Amino acid sequence: MSVAAADWLPSATVTASGRPVLSAGEIERHLLPLADLEPEENPRLAPLRGCLLALTSHRLIFLHEPSLSARALPLASIVHPYPPHRKNSHNPLRSIFSSSSSSSHHPRIRLQISLPPSRSEVVAVVVTCKTDVDVFYGRLVEAIRARAWEVAAAAVPASGASVAEGAPAREDLAIRMPVVGVSGILRKEQETWESAGQNLQDAFQDLNALMSKAKEMMELAEKMRQKLLTNQSNSGDEEMGSKQDMQDLLLSVGIVSPVTKETAGALYHQQLSRQLADFVRVPVERAGGMMALVDVYCLFNRARGTELISPEDLLQACSLWDKFDVPVMLRKFDSGVKVIQTKTHSDEEVFARISSLAQKPDALQKGISPTDAAFTLGIAPALAKEHLLNAENKGLLCRDVSPDGFRFYINLFNEIDPQNIYLTKTHGVYHTWISVATAAH
Repeated sequence: MSVAAADWLPSATVTASGRPVLSAGEIERHLLPLADLEPEENPRLAPLRGCLLALTSHRLIFLHEPSLSARALPLASIVHPYPPHRKNSHNPLRSIFSSSSSSSHHPRIRLQISLPPSRSEVVAVVVTCKTDVDVFYGRLVEAIRARAWEVAAAAVPASGASVAEGAPAREDLAIRMPVVGVSGILRKEQETWESAGQNLQDAFQDLNALMSKAKEMMELAEKMRQKLLTNQSNSGDEEMGSKQDMQDLLLSVGIVSPVTKETAGALYHQQLSRQLADFVRVPVERAGGMMALVDVYCLFNRARGTELISPEDLLQACSLWDKFDVPVMLRKFDSGVKVIQTKTHSDEEVFARISSLAQKPDALQKGISPTDAAFTLGIAPALAKEHLLNAENKGLLCRDVSPDGFRFYINLFNEIDPQNIYLTKTHGVYHTWISVATAAH
């Protein structure tokens, strides 16, 4: 991507995993694996080469994946899009005998755009990958005609004041906040059921209405999150902490624009992998740096709303993390249990906490259970058991299996002097264990 592109295209924010950051109310519509943006009449405008092209409801985002940098062409600046064509399509013989790799043979979608302050340019989106260009063009035209950016702008009070401060009444998301609450949705649905006679057709209408309200709530949450991000830089440390908590809470409401097979096409698993990495980072960190894959599956599907994914899709998305520079990884224990953990997660730190727990007087006498370890580590008992088994494999613990389940004890064999196995130490864990055992009798 040329640096000179900054002269005429605004930059776009990219997540750590390489996904474009969408603004409030912005929805992803289509993805192209490889595309260029070329000026057709002005050589002073630098072209963009080899980019992943994301069509959203607001922008055309050209993402250069190797550098994790992106530029955006607002759809509002597109005066007129022209149907796709090939430069040499009028000459079949030239197309046959020319090199197939020439960019002139790739489909081009010409766009007449308006750039500030008041000049018009013609650029071309050159689709250099194998795809149905007509489908992309159709969705581009739909997005331009929908003018979603105007709807989003109209939803913000012109004076900047909140609704509670007397902003003028308007039919938008901000005004409808009380209606999208749980009680408001239930009340609205109850009224609809009573008036419609509770027949099958009305049941489907009610379901669609509920999904629409849920989408509005997610868009509202995204607006609030973007507002927090904007104001964070001007806040104190204490305020920033509370705002970060609020931001994480709003992220848990759901994903406004989940990656789907329809929008991503051949890039589905790649983009799903990146979106999953962005989403799962906060929950995994809050869970102590590790979370069972089945828990992630439930959490991620809940955030995606009606766009559910299969377990196979989740596994394939996780397996692609090795190719990306993301802060999380998929791990498989010897028992076969699969978890997602942060790359900064340290087994040594976990072993140290388990060892400290196992050396307490009560634990030296009775041992520790997976539930005890789960309480200390702040994780699920199933994961705690895996950590205990892993500590046993490292020689830190010994296991006792009884009808009551597994009990783990500190490994005292490490404390015995191999040169004199009958010598009782007057210090260390072994001495403490002797004292506890003697006191018990």
